[in-house]
Amino acid sequence: MADLSFTAQERRAVYRAIAERRDMRRFVPGRAVDPDVLARLLAAAHAAPSVGLMQPWRFVRITDDTLRQRIHALVDEERHRTAHALGEREQEFLALKVEGVLDCAELFVVALREGRQAHIFGRRTLPQMDLASVSCAIQNLWLAARAEGLGMGWVSLFEPEPLAQLLGMPADADPVAVLCLGPVPEFPDRPALEIDEWAYRRPLDEFVSENSWTLP
Repeated sequence: MADLSFTAQERRAVYRAIAERRDMRRFVPGRAVDPDVLARLLAAAHAAPSVGLMQPWRFVRITDDTLRQRIHALVDEERHRTAHALGEREQEFLALKVEGVLDCAELFVVALREGRQAHIFGRRTLPQMDLASVSCAIQNLWLAARAEGLGMGWVSLFEPEPLAQLLGMPADADPVAVLCLGPVPEFPDRPALEIDEWAYRRPLDEFVSENSWTLP
């Protein structure tokens, strides 16, 4: 049987991209992303698997500065609402750097396409598989960005309906992510929320069981 695995060097590169991917919030202002690199990143995202090959992702590139400012305002409004909902951790949350909308070189809004209800294959019992498919596309983009030396941050602090209206989306299309992309000063060796002492990554053995649910 033919050996279908990558070479050892290629495998190391794949696992390195996975291990060193970070949810980035700090970017180098004024630095652009090369158009050829951006094309490769979007092609990587579009190569993601999707349930029933429905390809539910839609990427809206934001190049208008006024529109970027308005998206930032939506994010900042939700940042304060989230902080208030956290109760005793409100001020601790407000001290965190949670987005880079105004600083990143490229800004994208990722949405679930309209008309998804027509796709039954793989969604009859699990309709959320459209969101799972979009998440695969975002992860592809994230890993490819890390391989290209670029950082990316996934911002979910926004009310979907106002953002959809701002971008003129169809009524049944749903924004799920604001993606900040671009050159970064460094890639930290740990997740930012660990560095900021907000939360800590738990060990793998707390997430895997065999034959029955024996998990914490």
